[in-house]
Amino acid sequence: MTRERGDGILARVTLLVTDELYLEHQAPGHVECPARLEAILDHFRSCGLMKRLTPLAARDASVQELALVHHPAYVEVVREASARGGGWFDADTYLNERSYDAALRAAGGVLAAVEALRDGRDRTALCLVRPPGHHATPERGMGFCLFNNVAIAARFLKRRVLIVDWDVHHGNGTQDTFEADPTVWYLSTHRWPFYPGTGHAKERGAGNIINLPMDIDTSRQEFLKAFRGAVRKAAKEFKPEFLLVSCGFDAYENDPIGGLNLKPEDYRSMTDVVCELGIPVVSALEGGYSLSGLGPCAEQHAEGLLAAGA
Repeated sequence: MTRERGDGILARVTLLVTDELYLEHQAPGHVECPARLEAILDHFRSCGLMKRLTPLAARDASVQELALVHHPAYVEVVREASARGGGWFDADTYLNERSYDAALRAAGGVLAAVEALRDGRDRTALCLVRPPGHHATPERGMGFCLFNNVAIAARFLKRRVLIVDWDVHHGNGTQDTFEADPTVWYLSTHRWPFYPGTGHAKERGAGNIINLPMDIDTSRQEFLKAFRGAVRKAAKEFKPEFLLVSCGFDAYENDPIGGLNLKPEDYRSMTDVVCELGIPVVSALEGGYSLSGLGPCAEQHAEGLLAAGA
């Protein structure tokens, strides 16, 4: 998928994956709600980004693809619970009658993007999916997450994959999946101490886990310096062929749940760092709960992805 520039040269584009089905996963009053996705898309329309991003249709993940990460018995639990009308896995994590279908398409949306980039059709992609995924372990959903979208995509690729997770919460599910699998490296910046209680710097897995816990008072400058240095060091040592971003926007300074002093423009800075490695980058939405901040943060991220594909 390419687009002709004014000089007649074919330029790469940034793919955008989203789907109306993602809006049907909801529970009354829950902070992980359809309005999050609508806030980003409305902002993209208002600032002209929807005309610059190239749509790519999401697809459903198969049960076999989910099983690359999740135990089949757990997948069946999610399907059955949703078929019965939903319920709660814990105090944070809900399902309704459409949640299983939405979760299949969330995982499949990220798979559609990695397929496109794997096949050389583009260099960058943004997947605005729900429900999020990085807390989901092979055996259970938690932290608003049902299936681990990014972890499934990493296993699907069968390549040297670097996962960069800048959600304000540590992606315990992703770490659990890969801590004994050195073909995938996982790098996480997150607030510490904080939910879910994992992500200490001493948690190293098979040498492939890089945790950068941040105190709540960590300045933007300190955060970005640590992030930049760690990503570049990991890339030099691991030499990844593909990069996946667990893209939470809840480290934004005014996020009602997380908050780690970042401003929207800091997401552009982090995007530039991951894109400078010169490998395909697929980004998948995780957290972010400020309805006024999500759009500007996502705009900065998308601008960085577009710049990398130019």
